[in-house]
Amino acid sequence: MNSPEKGVGMAPEDDYAHTEEAILDSGIRIKKLYTPKDLAHLSYEKDIGEPGQFPFVRGIYPDMYWKKPWTRRLYAGFGNPAETNQRFRFLLEHGQTGLSLALDLPTQIGLNSDDPLAAADVGRVGVAIDTLKDMEEIFEGIDLGKISTSFTINATAAILLAMYVAVGEKQGVPSERLRGTVQNDILKEYIARGQYIFPPKPSIKIAGDIIEYCIHHIPRLNSISVAGSHMHENGATSVQQVAYTFSDALAYIDEVMRRGYRIDQFAQNISFLFCSRQNMFEDICTYRAARKRWSHIMKNRLQAKDPRSWILKFAAGGGGLWMTKRQPLNNIARATIVALASALGGAQSVLLAAYDEPFAIPTEETARISLNIQNILIHEVGLTDTIDPLGGSYFIESLTNEIDRKIVETMDWVEKNGGIVSLIEKGDIQRQLAQQAMQEEMRIQKGESVLVGVNRFVAEEEKGEEEMTFHEPDPMTRQRQIDRLDQVKRERDAQGVASALADLRKAAQDGENLMPSLIQAVKAYATLGEMVRVLKEIYGTYTAPSGI
Repeated sequence: MNSPEKGVGMAPEDDYAHTEEAILDSGIRIKKLYTPKDLAHLSYEKDIGEPGQFPFVRGIYPDMYWKKPWTRRLYAGFGNPAETNQRFRFLLEHGQTGLSLALDLPTQIGLNSDDPLAAADVGRVGVAIDTLKDMEEIFEGIDLGKISTSFTINATAAILLAMYVAVGEKQGVPSERLRGTVQNDILKEYIARGQYIFPPKPSIKIAGDIIEYCIHHIPRLNSISVAGSHMHENGATSVQQVAYTFSDALAYIDEVMRRGYRIDQFAQNISFLFCSRQNMFEDICTYRAARKRWSHIMKNRLQAKDPRSWILKFAAGGGGLWMTKRQPLNNIARATIVALASALGGAQSVLLAAYDEPFAIPTEETARISLNIQNILIHEVGLTDTIDPLGGSYFIESLTNEIDRKIVETMDWVEKNGGIVSLIEKGDIQRQLAQQAMQEEMRIQKGESVLVGVNRFVAEEEKGEEEMTFHEPDPMTRQRQIDRLDQVKRERDAQGVASALADLRKAAQDGENLMPSLIQAVKAYATLGEMVRVLKEIYGTYTAPSGI
């Protein structure tokens, strides 16, 4: 299988000078100097446009950050629900303007905390959620009518959303007022993360159920956040991050439109998640190009009539991949560059990794630093004083146009090779990204790709990780979670649970939208694992192709 050629980064001859033109991972050559001649073929009105106007290269809103800065979020959640509630309150008190909930691995793949397969992972990289009681405690004292919440969850997204709806009802907040984002992007799990349960086709069906339910009942929620960030951190180039993500999005859109919905009924509730890697200017131009390409897809390919359907809403940030254990304080500089790239690229929300994330869950101190990086950019350095401060740069506009061209080329390649779902089922995309990730690691080991403090500028004596303060996981987390789960099982109405699970099984067998049945099941305090086991009976489980 042939794919668009991946370029090789050029290593400088010494610590500060280039001897040849740089080449981005996507094969784009960066010229030594850009001049007005590089923009001569571009039309400002057609190819760039004003902020808030098609094709939205300069931003999706006329005023962008001039009136309201981006939403600041930290990915948070660990241990048990009480600990996560405490961390959420801490972040809100220190300037965070939206919540982003991290789930532990058992929750992501549908295992209860008492499942033997979950023994080593309960509460480790996110909070454990077994029943509605856990979700209730996470948001205790937090008004869901006043805060937006992002859920980074995919295989069990429908169940977690059902719990969130139920918590809202208990607080007196109707689902029509709930705001936030549920990631709900299962295709990227097959490509990059591996946290899947069911085969691709029924999984896309469940993703469609969420989107369809939100059309009618949760209109302010982004019902899917198609995530290129995980692909980018697993070997995808900046161009592939956007192209493969848009191809995934089109698969979900096809699923919903097959049900008879018009694109304008749900396009405004599609969002995206991208991440930055090394080159700030490449990231900025990638986000600008992505806005342009998405607007053309929505307006011209899908014939969306509402201009609000043409806009690309996305969160950006990340930075964890390029954070290092050696000289860890360098990660503060890396995080600052990631935040700059996200903001200058026009993200609606910035999720920034803390500098200790190569080691552990962030401490309160490192979380505060990550939030203050963004607060400094907003309040101290003038980043929001003018709209699109890099607009009109010969380099920025030229690179934006070239990245857009490459995105189109890569999406065409996907379609000519059977479409994204077919490529995933055959394992072609997975193998391609794995090979690219290995090549990048080899460049780091050889010093061709520079990581300061790791393969260049390494001090003989430097602050090591043993001198840092880390978040220490509580060894009793799993047992306490099991005790909570046992209590819920003793106190719930067993007959009501059995009836709700039977209704869920029938809905799955009949091809109905699962959301109403899931909401009733979580209200009966059915466990996550019980609901997933019912769906496994109907849909089966997925096994990755050999060689991946």
